[in-house]
Order: sequence, then C-alpha cells, then structure tokens
Amino acid sequence: MAKKKSPIEIPGAGVVPAVKLAKKIPEKAQALVIGIFASDDGVEVPASAALDGDALRTVLDQLLAVGATGKAGSVHRIPAPPAVGTDSIVAVGLGEAEQLDDEALRRAAGSAARGVQGLNKVATTLHEFGLAAAVEGIILGGYVHRGLRSDKLPADKKPATVSFLLQDKKDAATKNEFNAARAIAQATVFTRDLVNCPSNELYPSVYADILSSHATAAGLDVEVLDDKQLKKEGFGGILSVGQGSARPPRLVRLTWNPSKAKHHVALVGKGITFDTGGISLKPGAGMWDMIMDMGGSAAVAAATLAAAYLKLDVTVTATIPLAENMPSGSATRPGDVITHYGGTTSEVLNTDAEGRLVLADAIARASEDKPDYLIDTATLTGAQMVALGKRTAGVMGTEEFRDEVANIGRRVGENAWAVPLLEEHNESLKSDNADIRNINAQREGGMQFAGTYLEHFVGEGIDWAHIDVAGPAWNGDGARGYTPKRATGVPTRTIIAVLQQVAGAGSTDAAEATTDDED
Repeated sequence: MAKKKSPIEIPGAGVVPAVKLAKKIPEKAQALVIGIFASDDGVEVPASAALDGDALRTVLDQLLAVGATGKAGSVHRIPAPPAVGTDSIVAVGLGEAEQLDDEALRRAAGSAARGVQGLNKVATTLHEFGLAAAVEGIILGGYVHRGLRSDKLPADKKPATVSFLLQDKKDAATKNEFNAARAIAQATVFTRDLVNCPSNELYPSVYADILSSHATAAGLDVEVLDDKQLKKEGFGGILSVGQGSARPPRLVRLTWNPSKAKHHVALVGKGITFDTGGISLKPGAGMWDMIMDMGGSAAVAAATLAAAYLKLDVTVTATIPLAENMPSGSATRPGDVITHYGGTTSEVLNTDAEGRLVLADAIARASEDKPDYLIDTATLTGAQMVALGKRTAGVMGTEEFRDEVANIGRRVGENAWAVPLLEEHNESLKSDNADIRNINAQREGGMQFAGTYLEHFVGEGIDWAHIDVAGPAWNGDGARGYTPKRATGVPTRTIIAVLQQVAGAGSTDAAEATTDDED
C-alpha cells in the first residue's frame, strides 16, 4: 500500500499554542490563566474549581496591590498561592461582567496567549465564560509569525501548551465544541500563513500545488487548470491578468461533497499572488504589502478544508483563480478588450483593477454548477477602506443573503457591513468598445462599482454575497486582542459560520476529530 503523502508545508508558516482538555492542572505547569472583571470596587475575581477560598482572597489582594482594574485585554502576572499548583497567576481583564460576550472573551484570550509566550505548560479557566471563544482566542492570539528568518524563534516568543480545565472533559458535547473551535482557528491560521508567505515563494503554480496537497489529504476533489487549459476553455479574465508574468496563472477547484448534503455553496476567492498594478503601475511605497492580494483565495480554500474537517452536511465548491499581475511586453494594456469565461467582453481601462477580472471568470464558472448560494471574497478596492475603514468588510449582493452574511460576520467578530449596489452603476458599467468596462469614470462608489461588475457574472437565481476585505485582511499596525500584525485571516471564520448555518450545523458535530487529552 502506497504511503500517504503529507501536505506541502507553507514556507515560513507561523506557530500557535497547542490546546488540550484536562481535568486538573498539569504537573510542572508554570501559570494558571484566569479572567477578572472590572467593578466599582476595583476588580472582581470569579471563583472556580482551580481557585477558591483562601487562594482566591490572596489572588484578589495581590491584584489590587499591583493596580489591576479588570480593564478588557489588560494582563497582570502575580505569584500563585501554594495551593494552586502553578508558579504564577496570569489574570486577563474581561471588562465589566454585564458586557462580556464571545468577542470580548475571544479578544481577552488572545491577549492572554501573548502574555504567556515563553512558558511551557499553562492551564486556564477562561472557558468557563465560553469554551469555543476561549479556544479560538488562545490559538489565534498566540499565533507567532516568523517568516523565513534564519535564526531560531527566541524562547520568550514560543507559544505555550494550554490546558483547559474541565471536570468532565469526555462529555461529547464539550469535545465537539472544543474540536470545532480548534478546527476553525486552525483554518484561520492556514489563511494567515498563506497570506504572510512572500510572493517569490508563493506564485500560481506553487500555490496550486499547496492547495491541492492539503485538499487531497482532507478528502476533497481537486481540479487544476494550467494556462493552456485556461486558454482552451476561454478564461480570458484570468489569462489577461496573468499574461504579463513569467509565472503562468492557474485555476484551482476544490470540492467537498458529502452524501447527505441538501444545499450547495459556491466559494470564489481572488488569488493575485502579487499585484504591481500591471501597466497601470502602483506607487512603489508600500507595494511590498501586495503579497496579501490573494487573501480572498486563502480564506475560501481554508473554509472548504474546514467544511471537510467539521464534516458539514453541505456541498462546498471553491473556485480559485491564481495569477500574478506584472508589467511586461506581454502584459495587458489599458484599452485592451478581453473575453471573459462565458463570452462577455470587457474593456480593460485600468490594469490595476485586475481582481474583478479574475473573479468574473471564476464566478461565471462557479455559477454553471447551479449552487444555492455563492460567496466571493477579495482584497478588492481601496474604496472599501475609504468607506468603512480598515477593520470592517463591505458586503454586497442579494439583499437578504447579503444582510445575513454581514450579520454573521459581526457575530463571529469579523466586522462587516451590508452595502447596497448602486443603480446608476449599471449605466456606468457600459463601454463604447465592449459589453462592459472594468472601472468607473467617477471616483465615487468605487467599492459598489466593483460589486456591480461582479454581479454581471452571477448566475440567475443564485443567492450571492461579495465580501470586500481590502482593509480587514491585513493589519499593518501592532497586535491587538487575537489579531496579530500582518495577515489577520479575515473573512475565514465568517465563511465557515455561513457554511455551518446552511448545513444546519450551528453546533458542529466534530466528535470523530482527534482530541489531545491530559488527565
């Protein structure tokens, strides 16, 4: 029997805390992570099985002595009372008790995860306020990106192994919730690793190989079209964007198709592995961040893998166009007319509005499968950041589905806002030299114009949502909560939550997944 191949590793992949369930504090644990609340008296320390009685009073007195307030995200480390069984207590602020929700807990857990970097074994009771949110926050907040540095990760930056203390760690519902949260967090980490990878290491053919290897290992069906096949089948948008590069484009299709699925969700993600703008060249300052212009493709690939890991009863097909947008003698010129998959012609007035060109081909192809729902996502427009800032995605599409996707995004902590497409853009889309054109003559409403362009390729009767994450996919500032610097992983968790809802699996049955337990 042939040995099963391991998935191809992503160059420069990050590291995260290992998480497990445990009934008691592990031997030689160095810290117990607890949550504390802000109160009128200064700080409130909730009792738990790991901390009560005299130990609780001692911890409270010490926290007051060091000025702890319970402010959300604040972290204080103090010596642990001998009865606790760890060297120290790490107290993370949860804010006011009545305002605590899953997102506040997730953020606090992320701050705590960074606060215990450099420790080996850590126990926590944060899950007493919400298991899934605490697990996600610990993994995502403890993410450490090292890239391709030649030196080893410093000891004080290594993520800890975190044990969640539960009296009945073998309870099926608890294990399911734990496994699902871990799988969702790991999918988000997969997205981050891809987006963080430099473009000389992650270009279309290599990217396609990485996705194929991970998808095959997860039991997905895989199809990859190279540039010759793309030309034969008429994918003019993808070819137009990729023809200026020495590295030809690809189209990857990943399918999860369980036997009991009643609905089909199509996912499409922009996969521009590097974006110079093409002949419509971007300014040099900041261009290095354009390694992240494939964030949408990473998110839909990760979400499809998660659907398999979580065994969701919904068919999911990800159609992922991959191209590098480069200037050269063979590059598309402003004014060229291209023919999209399906026959629509488009006048390319700006080669830096390339994302919509590859997405259009992929959406048209995905629509041929006649899915019930179609979600596309992309780091598409600077106008998204002008309209909504760097942390809130713009969601356009079929009104009811658009609103639901935006609501789900806010619920899982990936801020999103429903934005209407504009009627006047239907006229602005028209070209004198082709069926449509790829930019608007006016500056206003650039995010919506891009959405209107994409709407042209969505099949009839399909509920559709377009998520523009130009700002939210990348954090150019410092770490906050469970969000690290650089790639954030947005909107991976939003898409997974939509898939769970369509599958009727708000509480996912992941009982067959492996759990590392510690007594």
